[in-house]
Amino acid sequence: MTIQQIQLVKDSWALVRTIEPEIVANAFYNKLFTDHPSVRAMFPSDMKEQYRKLMTMLNVVIVNLHRLDSLAVDIAQLARRHKEYGAQPAHFTAVGAALLWTLESGLGASWTEPVKEAWVTCYTIISNAMIEAMQEEPQLV
Repeated sequence: MTIQQIQLVKDSWALVRTIEPEIVANAFYNKLFTDHPSVRAMFPSDMKEQYRKLMTMLNVVIVNLHRLDSLAVDIAQLARRHKEYGAQPAHFTAVGAALLWTLESGLGASWTEPVKEAWVTCYTIISNAMIEAMQEEPQLV
């Protein structure tokens, strides 16, 4: 990601953060489950904790965008947990589409083409790292 893209993601996320986190997470999951109902079974019936986890993860990633390499281990662990839940590499396209829709909905007029491109780049980097980690053979320690 370029420095400008990192700043666009951080600035736009700061705007999203002015919205109640549960509303943002609820919008994201409603979009995901509406567009891809088969993934609903991978989640608990009570989504409050899942909402918290999503928003926390997004915050951590965005705070550390300028040094994503420092999150490599955390991203790999997250990917392995998602694999245990039944996530497949193909699911990342659905998640990315739901995330972009949520951001666009929340940002309104602040959702510009450069902001979209920055988020697409950001999500692509993270999702590719997760897919790669999901496909790695488990290491015995």
